[in-house]
Amino acid sequence: MAVSVDTVYRTVLLILNKESRGYLTPDEYNKIGAQVQLEMFNEYFEDLNQQLRIPENDSEYSNRVKNIEEKLAPFKTIPTTANYNPGGYFNLPTPSSQVAQETITTTIGQAAYAFQVLQAAQVAEGTLQVFFDGVLQTENIGYTLSASGGFITVNPAPATVFAINVVLYQNDFYKIGTVIYDDELEVERINRNDFLYVNMSPLTKPTTEYPVYIFEENKLYVYPKSIQSNITASYLKKPIAPVWAFTTSGGYIYDPANSVNFELQPTEQTSLIVRILAYAGVVIRDPQIVQAAAGKIQEERVNEKS
Repeated sequence: MAVSVDTVYRTVLLILNKESRGYLTPDEYNKIGAQVQLEMFNEYFEDLNQQLRIPENDSEYSNRVKNIEEKLAPFKTIPTTANYNPGGYFNLPTPSSQVAQETITTTIGQAAYAFQVLQAAQVAEGTLQVFFDGVLQTENIGYTLSASGGFITVNPAPATVFAINVVLYQNDFYKIGTVIYDDELEVERINRNDFLYVNMSPLTKPTTEYPVYIFEENKLYVYPKSIQSNITASYLKKPIAPVWAFTTSGGYIYDPANSVNFELQPTEQTSLIVRILAYAGVVIRDPQIVQAAAGKIQEERVNEKS
């Protein structure tokens, strides 16, 4: 389950407009929502680290370690195969999630086209696949993107009418988890300086029974070098940026088909709303909203850590 991007937006607007404090546009909301979701996601790691140092309770619903693990569970992946590169390392899988797509019909002689479905913030952070009548195109040859990500330009300007299908993916790799060799052995992670010492002694030198790896620039250097296959890795993916999509006929009309919900658990809905309000107060320049939201956030943090 996820938190509805529409429910959160409507609640934020209701609170802001209760006393005519101001208005938060969909684009502002999408950017703030993405920032808040990532902030909360990052806090899970520090919270888990802190709770692991505190004696656990055995209650069914109030075990804080278990609750944080449940919050992280949707972002954990099963081991996926890493591909060996002749350069002597394994490329991590290139996981990505399809976020949205849009089809544009060209006009003869018109080169630039504005996205109506895809959001500029999504395009800027994601990866696009662009097809002309089903044929995959290469950026800067078949098409170019505007600096803001809100437009696509056909190179050269079309001489015929055809369909441009744009598929947006978000790269979701965030943290590496466990590296496994041959589906049985966990590969130990070490730093490069430690490897120099480990590799010098016949007693500690890596073997196929006790392999090690160095993780640099999203590459896995596995030792001994005779290992060139059967490496899998689990990882933690980052949450997909939320999107409140809309059509503009008669104002902002919610478009559920092209929207993306928050990926956090439903129990996080209140925290999401409060934190978005804190940023919204800055956007609309209302210090009372900022102070009220900040006070609520601090209250939650104290309660969670006490």
